[in-house]
Amino acid sequence: MQVPAFDITRQNGSLEPSLTNAFQKVLQDGHFILGDEVKEFEAKMAAYLGVQYAITVANGSDALVLSLLALGIGPGDEVIVPSFTFFATASAVGRVGAVPVFADVKENDYNIDPEQVRKKITAKTRAVIPVHLFGFPADMLKLTEIAKEYKLAIVEDAAQALGSTIENRLVGSIGTLGCFSFFPTKNLGCFGDGGMITANRADLAEKIRMLRIHGASRKYYHELLGFNSRLDTLQAAFLNVKFPFLGRFLEERKRICKRYRQELADIPGLALSIDNGGHSYNQFTIQTERRDGLRDFLAQNGIGTTIYYPLALHRQPVFQSLADPGVLPVSEALTGKVLSLPLFPELTPEEQSYVIAKIRQFYGENRQ
Repeated sequence: MQVPAFDITRQNGSLEPSLTNAFQKVLQDGHFILGDEVKEFEAKMAAYLGVQYAITVANGSDALVLSLLALGIGPGDEVIVPSFTFFATASAVGRVGAVPVFADVKENDYNIDPEQVRKKITAKTRAVIPVHLFGFPADMLKLTEIAKEYKLAIVEDAAQALGSTIENRLVGSIGTLGCFSFFPTKNLGCFGDGGMITANRADLAEKIRMLRIHGASRKYYHELLGFNSRLDTLQAAFLNVKFPFLGRFLEERKRICKRYRQELADIPGLALSIDNGGHSYNQFTIQTERRDGLRDFLAQNGIGTTIYYPLALHRQPVFQSLADPGVLPVSEALTGKVLSLPLFPELTPEEQSYVIAKIRQFYGENRQ
């Protein structure tokens, strides 16, 4: 049996007639930039997340950059970020001229440790970017307390966490700004790159709208140095087709991960992350000292897996001057132990059974 780590074609195939109709409508209308479908999607997302404003942009990386610019963060400023996450979280800070300050994460949920954040704050600190990694919500309660104490902005990196909750609040609606990605592998994915910023402040929302269109509030009159960062009308049309199914997609992810937990929890040497009930499971990530051997064994048996992430950000060549090796031990240790198992809403029970059986076979474990 062949089991991919991720397969978007099954989901798109099931929605093909509706997706084709959406394409035809955009083709016939001819409004390819900031068309009605973009406004419709922004309104839907704002209502879903419970925020005042949802502004779409070209991708999740730009969402982070434009958020920092809207907050006035630039040269001379510091922004605290986790070291165990995707590169864009830290690169956004560098791209606006500020300095990313790396904090360690917690081993049991992969998210930035609030106490580490507190230790990293200096007179230059302007903001914190917590990442809701793999769909597990970061500890926003403690982070919000710290941010208020030190008058810091919080930019939520919710790229992997659409639908994740903290005490009945959806992530991306809690911080100063929230950033999302609609890359195809995300909980709600388009047919390429796509992103969004959420806000509850009119001034920030207006500035972001300007920044995504070359810093202009009206055509050819530019008040800011902005970007060309707009979500295509066609991508918004596809997302509008998929949006009504988001709840089902999330429930299927949770169902699959619940079974992984039940079937893998008793294997010695294999650690599972905690689940606080608000996890949206963009990934199901395990930890094992035998990671490379397990990955090779699964690959030999036709099972795809992914390593998120093989190198901590403070050890990336571009950032090595900012932190010494060994200063963030949890992040460094995780890069050698984490492995993400096949996970997408259309993964079949038979495929999952095969994955579980092969993992148990690798560890020499047989369920009685």
